[in-house]
Amino acid sequence: MGTAHILAIYDEPAKAAAAVAGARNMGLTDVSAYTPAPDHTMEQLIGGHVSPVRLFTLIGGLLGCASGFALPIYTVYDWPLITGGKPLISIPPFVIIAFELTILFGAIGGMIGFLALAGLPRLTRPALGHPRLTNDLFGVEVTCDTGRATSVRALLEGAGAIEVRADG
Repeated sequence: MGTAHILAIYDEPAKAAAAVAGARNMGLTDVSAYTPAPDHTMEQLIGGHVSPVRLFTLIGGLLGCASGFALPIYTVYDWPLITGGKPLISIPPFVIIAFELTILFGAIGGMIGFLALAGLPRLTRPALGHPRLTNDLFGVEVTCDTGRATSVRALLEGAGAIEVRADG
């Protein structure tokens, strides 16, 4: 059995939310919603999760801090400049470099994490879609087995869809 992708277009957020709730009640887990503006009801129904981008930012920040201390320590050992009997490795001035590289690497790590997890750059256009989903319409996409496609389509139409597209 294959999978079917069914996209329903709605003109009101309440209808789209009813469709998502109905799909969840049917036991379907692969449900996506497209809204022209943030909708907290839809987000709660879909079951949003915490983004792992913050892990990329943390790893980048830790690497930046480590390299911020390693770079000046390596430089001091490679070109020692003894001034007035002071120690070669003095941590307080190195903290500034470590702080700056922590911020830089953390920001770069967060950006790379966001782009990687968002699947950007997207080189191919999604199979389903509607040009007005980002303007004034709401969409609910359900991925299910082809055997359940008819009942899912009926559920989405029953919620008040103005258009239903199927692929697969």
